[in-house]
Amino acid sequence: MKSQQSQRRQWPGLLRNFLCTLFTGFIYLSTLAGARAQSWTLAWSDEFNGATVGPPDITVWNFDLGNSGFGNNELETYCGPPGYKNNPQACPNTFSTTTSNAYIDGNGHLVIQAIQSGGTWFSARMNTNMTPQKTFQYGRIEASEKLPVGAGLWPAFWALGSNFASVTWPGCGEMDFMENVPASAGLGPTKISSTIHGPTYYGSNGLSQIYTFPSKDVTSFHTYGAIWSPFMVQFYVDDPANVFSIHTATDVPGGPTQWAFNHPFVLITNLAVGGTWPGSPDSTTPNPAMMMVDYVRQYRATAVPSPNLGNPAAITLAAGADSGSTTVDLSSQSGTGRVYLNCSTSTPNFSCSINTGYALNSNVVDFTSDSTATATVTVNLIAYAASMPVENLFIPKPPGRAAIALAGIMVCVLVFSKEISRRGRPARNWAPALALSGLILAGAIVLSCGGSSSSPPVSTPPSYYSVTVNAYTVSGTGAAPDATVNIQMVVFH
Repeated sequence: MKSQQSQRRQWPGLLRNFLCTLFTGFIYLSTLAGARAQSWTLAWSDEFNGATVGPPDITVWNFDLGNSGFGNNELETYCGPPGYKNNPQACPNTFSTTTSNAYIDGNGHLVIQAIQSGGTWFSARMNTNMTPQKTFQYGRIEASEKLPVGAGLWPAFWALGSNFASVTWPGCGEMDFMENVPASAGLGPTKISSTIHGPTYYGSNGLSQIYTFPSKDVTSFHTYGAIWSPFMVQFYVDDPANVFSIHTATDVPGGPTQWAFNHPFVLITNLAVGGTWPGSPDSTTPNPAMMMVDYVRQYRATAVPSPNLGNPAAITLAAGADSGSTTVDLSSQSGTGRVYLNCSTSTPNFSCSINTGYALNSNVVDFTSDSTATATVTVNLIAYAASMPVENLFIPKPPGRAAIALAGIMVCVLVFSKEISRRGRPARNWAPALALSGLILAGAIVLSCGGSSSSPPVSTPPSYYSVTVNAYTVSGTGAAPDATVNIQMVVFH
């Protein structure tokens, strides 16, 4: 009886402990699941929500001034708010919505307007190059803007490397989230262009992609932005899920060392008039031409898990082979976004490349809605030995070349024996023939024993080498890869 009473007293405690453990586990799993999905936290913004009509906040925005052509033969003179330090004399001295080139409209918008007055176009270009600088590095950068259209108009939302004063353009890097020019220059009201410019890819050689609106056009409010992370920029329109262009460090001319986007940038929005790209304004250009900005924002990515790169099979090559490959099977939590992959190899005279088969970029895997992906890692011969090892001269080649060698030797013997039978003739008569025979013999030996320029020997000694694959997520810092796998590469005789 006592034993049964003791057991009855234990049940409430056991049940309580079980329920507590179950609840704790549920909370833990819920937290873990939330941390694993890609999400964004607003880090900075200007919503332009001032209730009073007036100039923009000059503690947030700096203004470029004057007209230097800005490297594009632009026509406009840029003005700051009335009274802004070093404003050009022709800029307005008093505030008015009809004459000021940038103002808050009292309804939650920034207005930038290009105004033609006295034969000169005046406009505004605003940036976060404050003192001290307000800079941005990584995250989601976007602006909601409504654009004017017309001959010579060039609205843009973009970013410039904050080191532009010491590392001049294009070395400092430039990201154009949105640019629009007239149809005569290739875009028009239904298209925008997004581009990156850097040390070896700038101007007309920038890495660019055009986006065409499925409905409406740039005269309606649209969101223009990019998901910016180490070694990768993903441009989108209206929704961060609507990524239409991806550029990575592997894409740039000159390779990853020419990537100019792993450092802080300042943000810029402006309305240019005229220039090499948009052409000149004319009588049809609206005056004023008004560009409206609802907001400019930066979001930071919450931490996402590093992908699992599996255990790829080794790459094996026979000495002299020029390529080989293996497959990397990746996995991650669905919803964690895109991951950039690159690779390197310790194998002399070989390079490596990655192909994920992803339509937007073959160096990227997409975990926005999937939890698995594959990537093919390929090694390719890029150089031969500067000089041929002597022992390679005597490596037998295919039978066809042996036949050539034998024929050459026979010719030598016949010519030489014929000359010997004429001992009575002066030596100078048969010496040229003997020399020619020697040349034929030497050529035959080279052809038969490895001297063909079409398949020179590889200087990679048989041994064990490695191929390293690195993965970078949208929440990484770039200081180190978020995940790495080393693949064995074997070169054998």
